[in-house]
This record gives sequence, C-alpha cells and structure tokens, in this order.
Amino acid sequence: MTPPRPSGRPRKPPPAKAPARLTPPAAPRTSTVSPARRAAWDVVLRTLADDAYADRALTTAAEGLEPRDRALAKQLAFGAVQRRGTLDWVISRMAPGKPLDPPVRAALHLGIYEQLFLTTADHASVDQAVELAKPNYGYTLVNAVLRRLQREPIELPPDDTIAGAAVHHSHPQWLVALWWKQLGAETTRALLKSGNEPAELALRINTLAAGTYDEADLPPGRREDDALVVDGPFDVAGSSLFRAGVITPQSRAAQRVSAYLAPQPGERVLDLCAAPGGKSTHLAALMGDTGTVVAVERHPGRARALGAACARMHATCVEVVTGDAKHYATDELFDRVLVDPPCSGLGTLRTHPDLRWRMTPEAIDGLVVVQDAILAAAQAALKPGGTLVYSTCTISAAEDRLQSEDRFQTLPHVDGTDGFSVARVSSST
Repeated sequence: MTPPRPSGRPRKPPPAKAPARLTPPAAPRTSTVSPARRAAWDVVLRTLADDAYADRALTTAAEGLEPRDRALAKQLAFGAVQRRGTLDWVISRMAPGKPLDPPVRAALHLGIYEQLFLTTADHASVDQAVELAKPNYGYTLVNAVLRRLQREPIELPPDDTIAGAAVHHSHPQWLVALWWKQLGAETTRALLKSGNEPAELALRINTLAAGTYDEADLPPGRREDDALVVDGPFDVAGSSLFRAGVITPQSRAAQRVSAYLAPQPGERVLDLCAAPGGKSTHLAALMGDTGTVVAVERHPGRARALGAACARMHATCVEVVTGDAKHYATDELFDRVLVDPPCSGLGTLRTHPDLRWRMTPEAIDGLVVVQDAILAAAQAALKPGGTLVYSTCTISAAEDRLQSEDRFQTLPHVDGTDGFSVARVSSST
C-alpha cells in the first residue's frame, strides 16, 4: 500500500551533496616563466622522470634559444642535477615526508638551487619556480618551501666527515668514501668541490685543416699547443669552423692521450673503442694523415658517426672497423695501440652532471671485467717493441688495469680539465 502524500505543496528534493575534494583545484600555468628556466626545468624533469642524460636533454630543451638564454639554461639545469643530493637533503628538512611528483620536485630543485648557490637569486626566481610546478597542486609546497628558505637560511653540514661531505658537495656517499680512502680527506674535499664547477670549453685545432681558415676566425681564448680553451660561451656544433673540420671539442686531458702514444707518420696504429673519434682523428693529425689508423667500434650507429667525424676532420688514413674490441684479432700487428675502454667516467662529472647518480660500485666491477678483456686483445695485437697506451677518464684505482710506472694522471681541481689516468708500456722485443 502506498503511503498517503502529505498535504500541502510538495517539497523539492535536497540538492545532491558534492563529493569531497581530496585536494584543492589545480592552478593554471601562466606565461611568466623565462625561456631559460623553462628549458632548465625540462632538463631536470627528464633526468628525474625518464632517467635522461642531462647533456642530451639540454640539446633538445634549449633548441632555438638565444646564446645568453642557452647559457643560463645550462647553468641552472646542470647545477640542479649536480646538486640533487644536497637539494633533496634540504627538502627532507623543509618538507619532511611530503610526496613530490617529478614536475614539482624538478621545480623545487631549481628554486632551491638558485636560492642556495646563485648570487643572482631574487623573489622572481621563487615566483618562477612556483609557476613551473603548475598545474600540479604541489605548487603550494614549492611556494612554502622557497619562502621559508628565504626567511630561514639553512646551513649545510660540514664536510669533515664522509657523510657530511656527501651532502655538502652533493656526491653519492659511496664515491666520497672511495676517494677518501684512495686520495685522503683534503684532496677528496677539493675534488668534490671542483666537481660542481663549470667545465672549461676546450677545442682541438685540427692541424689537418691548416691553411683552410684564418686565425682571426677562431673564438677568443687561451692556446696550449693544439688546444684552445674558449673564453665565454660558444656554440661549437653551430660553428662553420666545426663543420669545416677546423675544430672539435676535446678536453685538454683527452688531447694529451694521443700525444702520449706518440704515433709516427707511416705507422700502423690501432685505436680500440674509438667512437666518437676525438682520439682517432687526433692520431691521424699527429701522423700527418699518413700510415693507417684502424679505429674499432662495436655499435654500428656509433661506427657510422665515427666515420662521419673522420671525414669532417680530414682524417683519410682512418679505417673504421665495426666490431667488439674484446674479441678483436689481426694477423697484421700494430706499431702502436691505444686502449680507451668503457669506464666509470668519474673524471668527467663537470661535463656529465647526472653521471654521479648513475654510476655504482657494482657497475665499476662489471667495467673492470670488460677493460681486462679489451686490454688483452690490445696486447695481442701489438708488435714486439711496439707501444701501448691505456687511458681512462676516471678517478678510480680499480680501473687502472695497466700497471706501469710510465704514466700520468690529471685531476680537475689541480689541472682544470677532466680527470684522466693514463699508462704506457712497450712490448718486449
């Protein structure tokens, strides 16, 4: 039986109750962010979310920027990636336990980096970091942390212990411990500090291109033999000098390696693990492009790029061989052999800011096995009385696989260039 309807005007049903909102609405982006900061944020975000390489991500993110904006984007992006450990330490104290989506974390990294490490930081940098975090509602956290950091400056732990130095200089603790044991505390602290400084831009002037350019066309800088350390920013890849094979980017430490092998005109020289070709083309230049340089590269794509680099650098005596250096064998032995195997790259942390967060002790253990196999192949390919040079761009005693007193090492904080360890031996006659 249906109950009787109440007398009078029927009442309207109550309005549906709005569902509870778990978070406030997202804020829209605005267009107030500078092109340089936008590009830097994209680089930092990609390294966090996609494990991208910072230098490659910058090439894409900064495409089309004016030189000044590109330089600023690089400074911000590389600095924030290098200082990731320190920045996360600050976040853990300013916003403990707060979950951060990668876009928010990237914006916060940039904002904290500017606040702590750049003298040009101002209130506008805070506002721009907040805008970068939008539309994610985490922008409110970015604003709160950066405003608090302005009011309450934070002091980093002293670097007189391994743990403190790891935070203070933003390097993984295992690496600090490795260098602390290998080099001592004082040298380690100097090395850690230098790892966060901008890398110099060094070019090699190609002697095989002599007579094709005017010295006045070269960018301003300091000359050291064939090396030119450039003053200020310079777009190498966009330069007509680069396209003509007059210059190529190569650190001063790397340029010492081929000269240390001392190849002579007309000799037969082997370069194992040769891509991208800086040392192969340097060997050809030192030989006056006479004789033969056999350049071995395992990856077909890198081998093609190596061939293109040799053509650009006028190195016609280089023969590119696609093959695995660990298994390289030949019936025609070589006068000189250069071994430049895969290594941890710990001497290049200025140039590759994300590398410190990628490398692990376990990875080094695996690299040592590969290095030994390549070195054995190199020794088998050397003529009696020939010369072999073993070179790594790292600061890791475990990777010094060729034992010889005839050697040199470069350290970034001492030499201003990449950290290399290079050894030389002559085979028995």
